[in-house]
Amino acid sequence: MLDKESSIFFTDRETLESYSLSNQFAEHLEFILVKDKNTVKPEDMYYSLSMSVRDRLVRKWLRTQHVHKTNDVKRVYYLSLEFLVGRLLSNALINMNYYDECREILKKDKVILEDIIEEEHDMALGNGGLGRLAACYLDSMATLELPAYGYGIRYEYGIFRQEIENGNQMEQPDNWLSYGNPWEIFRRDLSYKVKFFGTVHSYQDDTGKWHFDWVDTEDVLAVAYDVPVPGYDNNTVNNLRLWQAKATQEFSFKDFNSGNYLAAVENKNLSENISKVLYPNDTYTEGKYLRLKQQYFFVSASLQDIIRKFQINHRDYKFFAEKTAIQLNDTHPVIAIPELMRILMDQEKLGWDEAWKITVNTFAYTNHTVVPEALEEWPVDLMDELLPRHLQIIYEINQRFLDELRLNYNFDDATISKLSLIREGSEKKIRMANLAIIGSHAVNGVAALHTQILKDHIFPHFYKFCPEKFVNVTNGITPRRWLKAANPFLANMITDRIGDKWVKNLADLKKLEKAVKDSAFLENWRGVKWSNKLQLIDYIQKEHYVIINPESIFDVQVKRFHEYKRQLLNVLHVITLYNRIKDNPDAEFVPRTVIFAGKAAPAYHMAKLIIKLINCVAEIINNDPDVGDKLKLVFLKNYSVSLAEKIIPASDLSEQISTAGLEASGTGNMKFALNGALTIGTMDGANIEIREEVGDDNIFIFGLLADEVIKLKASGYNPREYYEGNQSLKRVIDMISNNYFNRLEPGIFKPIVDNLLNTDYYCLFADYPSYINTQDQVSATYLRKDEWTTKSILNVARIGKFSSDRSISEYAKHIWNVKPIKIQID
Repeated sequence: MLDKESSIFFTDRETLESYSLSNQFAEHLEFILVKDKNTVKPEDMYYSLSMSVRDRLVRKWLRTQHVHKTNDVKRVYYLSLEFLVGRLLSNALINMNYYDECREILKKDKVILEDIIEEEHDMALGNGGLGRLAACYLDSMATLELPAYGYGIRYEYGIFRQEIENGNQMEQPDNWLSYGNPWEIFRRDLSYKVKFFGTVHSYQDDTGKWHFDWVDTEDVLAVAYDVPVPGYDNNTVNNLRLWQAKATQEFSFKDFNSGNYLAAVENKNLSENISKVLYPNDTYTEGKYLRLKQQYFFVSASLQDIIRKFQINHRDYKFFAEKTAIQLNDTHPVIAIPELMRILMDQEKLGWDEAWKITVNTFAYTNHTVVPEALEEWPVDLMDELLPRHLQIIYEINQRFLDELRLNYNFDDATISKLSLIREGSEKKIRMANLAIIGSHAVNGVAALHTQILKDHIFPHFYKFCPEKFVNVTNGITPRRWLKAANPFLANMITDRIGDKWVKNLADLKKLEKAVKDSAFLENWRGVKWSNKLQLIDYIQKEHYVIINPESIFDVQVKRFHEYKRQLLNVLHVITLYNRIKDNPDAEFVPRTVIFAGKAAPAYHMAKLIIKLINCVAEIINNDPDVGDKLKLVFLKNYSVSLAEKIIPASDLSEQISTAGLEASGTGNMKFALNGALTIGTMDGANIEIREEVGDDNIFIFGLLADEVIKLKASGYNPREYYEGNQSLKRVIDMISNNYFNRLEPGIFKPIVDNLLNTDYYCLFADYPSYINTQDQVSATYLRKDEWTTKSILNVARIGKFSSDRSISEYAKHIWNVKPIKIQID
């Protein structure tokens, strides 16, 4: 179909390239959107331009899939419950080299391209670093020309749109699809039935072999929406396939005609709730059901689709693992392991041993956390009701595994209990991380320290049992999104100096080191940062009505809110600075603007209370005449990829201050360093490797080490001793306790104070003195402009290791065993 000699396609138009992008843009406006110059709005221009660019993508998209199929290549399937892809138009324009052409098209009508890009709503398919990492990896897989698919859920409302009312986080639906999505293709011919509930009917045939039928199920349809993922400067366009839940029965005429109008659509609504919202509140039983439903829903549909593609060229499943690599992005998709076993045994009639060998050789698992509550566990009773056949398979996996341990290894009962898939107790639970390790051929951490912690502390017995499975792949970020698109001023300055090879080979930034001796280059570097700060100041003034001093240090902490990330420690420093100003208003002070952004899970009350505290402290500080423009505190609501692209290029200081040993890697630290911000951080996650790359003199490290945290707690950590022994800290805590920042709502911050004084699980008090001293070093260094700028340049020059291209190359070589394939367009 795609060859020119035989194809019925593109005969009226030899290539899309011969039909100008300008003409396509005009035709989409007139014939698709039915708009003319008198009625067109900016959102119409965005939609038309996106459709025009997508048209250019489609031929490469089709060719990519055709080449992968006809060459029978091994494919990578990346299963993730989150994909934070951000705005697609700017990314596509950069990767396809259409940016300048589109700017000129719009310029004719006195329209600014960047204003049109701002019309795009972020695709609400994720919450934090997990989803953004997945998006970076999709970009790198396409840029490296790897045959790859992403699979996820097409959430109708995402996680939520964050509003701030009286300082409190309020969750509103993020109706990102209200105006449609020009980038997606609805696959009308592609849907799969996903089963829930029911019973398992088992029987033996004449040979004595057992068979299992999962019957009397409640079924939901998974329908496919595809989003193109273009590589940079090549012809590869990979695919992100998102599943939406649809009812198998849309409408009950029986109920409707009997007057029961709500019941007529009840089943439809219940079925389609599966793809409504990311991460439903699972503190309630209904939320747990829905969350497990989501995980199995997208896993089942994805595996059915993967098997369909495999069967195009193969019928013998002995080739399945040779042609298929499935990466499980954290524990959310791990139910795929028993699901593949079910398909191979119950539907394809393979024996256990053969099915298990195929399953293990197919799957690989990425662990993203060492926080205990994030290692998912599902109640056995819930699994038994919702997925009864899968529970049987999990029990069988566990029994065979434990039998092997007892037979071949000298483990005591306590160790075997820790290795078991089932956590015993009043409520039995399935340990999904244990299942992932047993059912995968590779298990990777996402930073060197994180991987070592997995081996030494989280899964030490598994590491002793199967050390060959454990590998490290340090996270990375795509420079196309996080420098070339997000920071065009800096990207152009770098290209003017060293050329543009850095876009695909980030290590090429090393050449910038020679520029630190060039005073004119340093001055231009500061000019770029100044311009970016002015753009962010403009946004903050329009959206939050706070006037910011551009001379101030832009001190930024933007990430998901969690106690271990220690946004609260940052607040304690802000109050400390405030007290210094109040004590001596006329003293010299290095001005500072502290910027927070991020969402707290709706049921995470402590994280939401910290957001409230930030806003209450900001209300006092920002309106105190003694403070003026010396100190400002701002919480930017509804953090997203597109907002990050405004904040990160303008930042001077990157706050990466998690309790050592608890952050798996982080990627925000990499994005800030790539854009010239200096890091203040603990020896945690990828901070350690960033320090190794940029040098001790170009990063501000403070606080306890991971092993010191463990020793401190083992020795009986008493936070009250730190409180009583540090007058600056005591004053700050007493102000919070005595309602200084919340006079109209006395006592609301008591849970924060009580937690710090009595427990302080994340060691804020222990790290406070070191943190304050290091922040003082930051202020002193900022005054020495050339020194600060040199450090900034060296951070960018030495950050090349943290490209997602490097990460994906390591996955491809050491875990997936997949090769690139070049796509040629006639």
